Amino acid sequence: MESAIVAVFVIGYLAITLEHNLKIDKLIPALAMMAICWAFVAFGIEDFQNWFDSGAHALVDNFEGMPKGDKMHLMEETLLHHLGKTAEILVFLLGAMTIVEIIDYFNGFATIKGFIKTRSKKRVLWIFAFLAFILSAIIDNLTATIVLISILQKIISDRNLRIWYAGLIIIAANSGGAWSPIGDVTTTMLWIGKKVSTGKLLGYLFIPSLLCMLVPTLIASFLKPFQGNLPNEEEEDNTERTHRFGPTMLYLGLSAIIFVPVFKVVTHLPPYVGMMLSLSVVAIFAEMYSNTKFTMASVAANEGHDADSDNSLGAHHSPVHHSLSKIELPSILFFLGILMAVAALESLGLLFGFADWLKEATPQLGTEMETGGVSDLVIMLLGVGSAVIDNVPLVAASLGMFTEPLDHELWHFIAFAAGTGGSMLIIGSAAGVVAMGMEKIDFFWYLKKISWLALIGFVVGSIAFMIMRTLF
Repeated sequence: MESAIVAVFVIGYLAITLEHNLKIDKLIPALAMMAICWAFVAFGIEDFQNWFDSGAHALVDNFEGMPKGDKMHLMEETLLHHLGKTAEILVFLLGAMTIVEIIDYFNGFATIKGFIKTRSKKRVLWIFAFLAFILSAIIDNLTATIVLISILQKIISDRNLRIWYAGLIIIAANSGGAWSPIGDVTTTMLWIGKKVSTGKLLGYLFIPSLLCMLVPTLIASFLKPFQGNLPNEEEEDNTERTHRFGPTMLYLGLSAIIFVPVFKVVTHLPPYVGMMLSLSVVAIFAEMYSNTKFTMASVAANEGHDADSDNSLGAHHSPVHHSLSKIELPSILFFLGILMAVAALESLGLLFGFADWLKEATPQLGTEMETGGVSDLVIMLLGVGSAVIDNVPLVAASLGMFTEPLDHELWHFIAFAAGTGGSMLIIGSAAGVVAMGMEKIDFFWYLKKISWLALIGFVVGSIAFMIMRTLF
């Protein structure tokens, strides 16, 4: 039965990786994989020899000799434990996504466009690179990419030039997301899973992540597409005028998200609690600023009406309900499916056993090139692997494989490798996939023009991390 579960996971994993070829959204195989894996666990519970206790992070003693009733009860408790841990991540992401959508409801991100005055291609590149690096650490790399490419489309009309900027935005956004506990889903998983703390994550990864962004941007600034000035284009009619509270909501929303790690440190409560508090504060101001007299009846009566189609924002909708309706629920369901499927493999002790095999089988590169008994080369290969397959299951698997304590350098290197390695292919990160969709970027164009820059940044950042960890 264990072989069947592994086979289901591998097939589902391949379906997720090949979603563009199969024309099937990756959430579908993820959910099916989760359900089938746990169904097989339930069917074969009597025959399994090992069971992994995630709370104690050790195999359950004498599991093979336990009666079936006790095994079923243990399985149900384990399933509930993993669902709770997964829900912490999903509720956290829901809160962050809603705050970002509320900011967008008030057209707050248009404020950023006003900061860009220069027409120099090189200067615009550096502005967008730093904006992506900083914004992704606050509102996550996926959202930062969407916001910046949307602004880019209003500044540069030439798509052939724009996709060059988009490629560097992907690298910068993934680099920025790696050093922040709220900047990337995988980093958030490690943070919520109590593998990294905010202070140590910043200390270990800020400089490697910054170099991972700076070096490719510096090299790109000497390339032909970024020479000269952007053509002067007539200012468009400001059809999407900034709402008068747009800047206020931008600063309020970003501050509320930044507040979450502070709340966690002060109260020691899970991060999603702080995110819900932040969301409630932002929502109160959104309702006040929209002047909405909201009732459920008005929502039903205006169903299908686009709140953005007129200039009176909030005339017919609560901004909070409108923002909730625009959240990427497919992404949330995908995370649910993939994390719970990995949990099934972890519960059977398969990941725990694989970690032991990995530590014994991989060649070590000397004590100075070792992270928790695992070769640095292996973790760098994990980063390369995250460019080919989704980094969420890779990090989810590492949570079940390794037993190193909070803030061990292993976890920080995994956070860096998984977060920035995905930039090497356009399908290797959420930021890359969304940029691919928004600008119709060709896979092979990115491979030829941008991947080598991302690889250089990844290697430089990895070397910088190996140096940085000796200082902590």
